[in-house]
Amino acid sequence: MEVFSQSLAGLGAFLLYFSLSIVFLMLFKFVYVRFTPHDEWKLVKEQQNTAAAVALSGSVLGYSLAIAGAASNSVNLIDFAIWGVVALIAQLAAFYLVRFGFMPKVVERIEANEVPAGLLMAATSVSVGLLNAACMSY
Repeated sequence: MEVFSQSLAGLGAFLLYFSLSIVFLMLFKFVYVRFTPHDEWKLVKEQQNTAAAVALSGSVLGYSLAIAGAASNSVNLIDFAIWGVVALIAQLAAFYLVRFGFMPKVVERIEANEVPAGLLMAATSVSVGLLNAACMSY
């Protein structure tokens, strides 16, 4: 029985970090679709736009990777929250990097349901999230 109670000793911390992670994911989706010039969520829900679904999925995955890195490397909830905000900013920067650097018409192409544009956006978002997570392992 002692092994069982020792295993569950960290349940409270898990619930706090996991709950904050879910809140951060919802906040990310809310902020991301407002900072991009097109509402990917609306394109997915109302127009069944595959390119937007791929792009938004990549950004959520990229952000989740960074949040996972923040959760596993933070020293407390405030540290975690700070790095969660940094991860959000990094994902927005990834979008603007693609939009103004690699593919200036990415917004129009995603709105036109061009899947390659959505794939490029998704790959960039996941890559930035992965790099972000790795760099949080101070």
